[in-house]
Amino acid sequence: MVEMRRKTCGSLLLTSWLQIRHVGLCAGLIWLTVAGCSKSEAPAEKSVGQANAGLKIGFIYVGPRDDFGYNQAHHEGAMLVSKLPGVTVLEEEKVPEAMEVQKTMESMVKLEGASLLFPTSFGYYDPHILKTAGKLPEVTFLHCGGLYDAGKHPQNVGSYFGYIDEAEYLNGIVAAHATKTKKLGFIAAKPIPQVLRNINAFTLGARSVHPDITTTVVFTGDWSVPVKEADSANGLIDQGIDVLTMHVDSPKVIVQTAEKRGVYSVGYHTSQASLAPKGYLTGAEWNWGKVYTQYIETIKAGKSWDHLVRGGLKDGFVQSSPYGAAVTPEAKTAAEAVRKSMLAGDFVIFKGELKDNTGKIILSAGTQKAQRDPTLESMDYLVEGVIGSTGVGS
Repeated sequence: MVEMRRKTCGSLLLTSWLQIRHVGLCAGLIWLTVAGCSKSEAPAEKSVGQANAGLKIGFIYVGPRDDFGYNQAHHEGAMLVSKLPGVTVLEEEKVPEAMEVQKTMESMVKLEGASLLFPTSFGYYDPHILKTAGKLPEVTFLHCGGLYDAGKHPQNVGSYFGYIDEAEYLNGIVAAHATKTKKLGFIAAKPIPQVLRNINAFTLGARSVHPDITTTVVFTGDWSVPVKEADSANGLIDQGIDVLTMHVDSPKVIVQTAEKRGVYSVGYHTSQASLAPKGYLTGAEWNWGKVYTQYIETIKAGKSWDHLVRGGLKDGFVQSSPYGAAVTPEAKTAAEAVRKSMLAGDFVIFKGELKDNTGKIILSAGTQKAQRDPTLESMDYLVEGVIGSTGVGS
C-alpha cells in the first residue's frame, strides 16, 4: 500500500487522501496522498480514518519522485517494499534540507502513525534527523549516506549506503573506450565525500584504459539547478569533451544536452537510456529496494538492525545500466572482466601509488584501501587526472 501526502500553503498537516490505480503494485486499489507531485491524474478522495493498520513507513525526498535520478531511485525502492504484506508506504517529495524536513518527519509520525522513516537526502542527516530522532525515540530513522557514530548519535538512527563507486569505475572503463578526444566531463553538485569518491573512481577506471585521459569537473553548488547543469554541459562540450557524466539529483538535463550535442553520456542513480538512445553508454544505478527490504524484514521479525549498512555490486545494492548501442565489444569485455573481479571481492579501486591532482601522494606504493575502509567516507581530494578543485564553482 502506498500513500502520498499533500501540503497546504503554510502547513504540513494532512488535508486530503487521494486514490489512484497503480498497475503492478497490488490487487485492487492502492491509496496515495499527493505532495505537489507532477502527476496530472485527479484521483478520488479518501478519509484519514480509512488508513490501513500495520507497519507505516515514511519516505521523504528532496526533489520530485519522477526526476530520472536520485529521488526516483528511492521512489522505485519504496514502490517495491509497498508490495510487502502489512506495509503501508507514505511519501513526501520536494522537501528542502531545512526545518521543513523536521516538520515533515514529525507530521508523518504524529499524524499518520509512521514508526519507520527513510529521509533520503544527504543534508537531512545533521542536524535535522539527529534532532528529530532525539525527540521521537520510539521511531526508527534510517538515512542514506550519513556516517553513524555510536558515541554521538541516537540509538534509533541508522545509516545505509552503497558502494556505487564500483559501478562508476566500470563507467570510466566504458567511457574511455568511447572517447576520441580523451577528455571526459563530470558535472557534480557538491564536493562531499560520496561525490568525490565517484569522480575519483570514474577517473581511475578511465585511466586504467588510457593513462593520459582527463576528467574535467564542474561543481554546480546544489543538487538540482537545471539551468546551471545545462550551461555546464554545453561549456564542457565546447572544450572538446565528448563523454559527459554526473552526480546531481536529476541527470535528465545533462543527458539530454549531451544527446542534442552529439556526444556520449554515462548515467547515474537510475537509467536515463530512454532520454538518449544514441549516446547513452551505461550508468551506475542504485537498487534501494534490496536495502529497504532487508531492513523491513529485520524490523518486522523483531530483530535488531545494523546502524551502519553498506554494500556493493556483489551485495546487490548497486548495479549497472544495460550497455547502449554505441558500446563496443572491446569495451564490454574490459568492463565485464573487472566486474567479475569485483563480484568475487578481489578488486580494489583505491590503491597505491595514488596521487591527488596536486601531485601529493595519497597512498604509497603497495598500500590500498578496500571498500569498507571508513576513511574513504571522508574523502576530500581529487585524484591525478582530474581537472578542477574541491571548491564549488570550480
